[in-house]
Amino acid sequence: MTARRELHRIAAEVVSPARVAATGNEIALEARPGGFGTPPFPGGGEVRVEGTSLVTVAADGVERRQPIAVDERAAEEIARVFAFAWDVLTELAPDRPVHLWPEHFDVAIELDRATYGVSPGDDDHDLPYLYVSLWDDVGPDPLWNARAFRGAELDWPVDRAAALAFFGRCRARLDGVG
Repeated sequence: MTARRELHRIAAEVVSPARVAATGNEIALEARPGGFGTPPFPGGGEVRVEGTSLVTVAADGVERRQPIAVDERAAEEIARVFAFAWDVLTELAPDRPVHLWPEHFDVAIELDRATYGVSPGDDDHDLPYLYVSLWDDVGPDPLWNARAFRGAELDWPVDRAAALAFFGRCRARLDGVG
């Protein structure tokens, strides 16, 4: 999907570097209404993608909008996926930080010797999907069905209950592994 690739590029090459410049080392982003962006900078300001606009807010609050050449519907769908992911992962593990990682362009948490996340799609998946990527080899099990990595995946679309059930099954299975 061209829009996903372009938004991924903007996250990795524009938005995240703006956060690094403001913080010295932080790259992680967050889901934002209508898209994604940086958390507020320590000295004020932020950079975000809102729909089909790149929004830069200076420390003094002055906002500048720049159009992005992406399909509006695709941008809206990615924003919905990220918002869904943020909410579900926050409910799954309220004590864990949730991040939108620009290099993978997914929303994820680290929990139980694994990464739990939601991707809007990638080179191996045309559509969004939920995943649990294992850090260790836990042996064969039909639950670990991922095609491009060691772990489990569940194709989109899913509702909140199905997402939490999927992540819960993975957590329970990992709890049973030494």
